[in-house]
Amino acid sequence: MSLLRLLVTFAGLLLLWQVLVVITAVPPYILPDPRAVTLSLLNNAGLIFRHAEITAMEILAGIGLGTALGCVSAVLLAYFQGARRWLLPLLVASQAIPVFAIAPLLVLWLGYGMVSKIAMATLIIFFPVTANFYDGLRHTRRGWLELAYTMLPERRRWAVLRHIAIPAGLPALASGLRVAAAVAPIGAVIGEWVGSSAGLGYLMLHANGRMQIDLMFAALFTLALLAVSLYFAIDAGLRYLMPWHTEMTSAPERF
Repeated sequence: MSLLRLLVTFAGLLLLWQVLVVITAVPPYILPDPRAVTLSLLNNAGLIFRHAEITAMEILAGIGLGTALGCVSAVLLAYFQGARRWLLPLLVASQAIPVFAIAPLLVLWLGYGMVSKIAMATLIIFFPVTANFYDGLRHTRRGWLELAYTMLPERRRWAVLRHIAIPAGLPALASGLRVAAAVAPIGAVIGEWVGSSAGLGYLMLHANGRMQIDLMFAALFTLALLAVSLYFAIDAGLRYLMPWHTEMTSAPERF
């Protein structure tokens, strides 16, 4: 049923798009109709796929690196007071810097290849993963921790972290990963807009410069499909890895 609802929603959006084009009589170089975008997508499938493959690799690499760095940082913040005193203000202050201001510097320092785009995606992913996982670690139930410290012998600090705190913080980490899956394409595409020779962001700028608006919309549609697929894939993987974590799908019963 969820797939059916998704298809119905998508069909409704296409119909609304077509009605808007017909009613407003907007020129195709401003807003092409769905048929023109579909034809462009089919005629340029090979070109779009090659650029989408590069963007997908940048996004996946950014998610992997950002998740790893975010998890390590969250553990340091939760279990080391010195690290929390120094890293937490830097972490919060880093979010005050606009993303567009960092992208040109990364391209200048790391070049026009994939490395600067991966770094951009990593920076965007890093904060939600760190913030959510840190919040989950520091809100582990105190009763569980007291029982674990009582029962576990030597090296109990790391044993409690491994067997109690990290499993308890996984649902919060999962929330951070879902946010990361949604914002990861933003980092990669912004990096491609600033400076690149491949990727969906580069293709969109190139098509816009040549007034190939239908191709630009086709690349945008592919990027949206890539982002949605990535989100649902990560969500399904998290549900499989955490079967004990159930979500509230209905209103609680009255007592």
